[in-house]
Amino acid sequence: MAVKKILMLVGDYVEDYEVMVPFQMLLMVGHDVKAVCPGKKAGETVRTAVHDFEGDQTYSEKPGHNFALNFDFDAVDPAAFDALVVPGGRAPEYIRLNPRVIEIVKHFGATKKPIAAVCHGQQVLVTADVIAGCQCMAYPAVQPDIERAGATYVGPNETFTNAVTSGNIVTGPAWPAHPQWMRQFLDLLGTKIEA
Repeated sequence: MAVKKILMLVGDYVEDYEVMVPFQMLLMVGHDVKAVCPGKKAGETVRTAVHDFEGDQTYSEKPGHNFALNFDFDAVDPAAFDALVVPGGRAPEYIRLNPRVIEIVKHFGATKKPIAAVCHGQQVLVTADVIAGCQCMAYPAVQPDIERAGATYVGPNETFTNAVTSGNIVTGPAWPAHPQWMRQFLDLLGTKIEA
């Protein structure tokens, strides 16, 4: 397997599972993952939030773990990376206001490098204008944003466990989709796992 260098864009109150699980899983299969946050450096942390589905009209939110960054945001050269991951939570709603974040995401869109986004992470893709013409899944509250960006919204199944790949972009509705979302992302990366 060819090791891929993967950039992960995060911020304070990124969803705990949506940052921890893909970060650890991608490392486990042998990829080099660099997690960055605007305004922060390697060794610093971001706070996370756990979003859970407990029968309310929307997800509940609880404090999560601190997640350690392992690369400096200011040192990111998107040309040096093979793929991009954008977890959800509340971080996407404000990191998308950072012009450098949008510049980075636009690079991945223009070069057709693999992009994986989950839950509210698609808000960053919408702002970077990289999903027009794609099929895209997200947490249902993001549906209007996706449609206004010129993409076709694909709704989640009842258990939020499905994902969709459209060209170089794989999206999922929330952390229950991790198995499908990450499997499809690994396919885009050309990563083969054999028993």
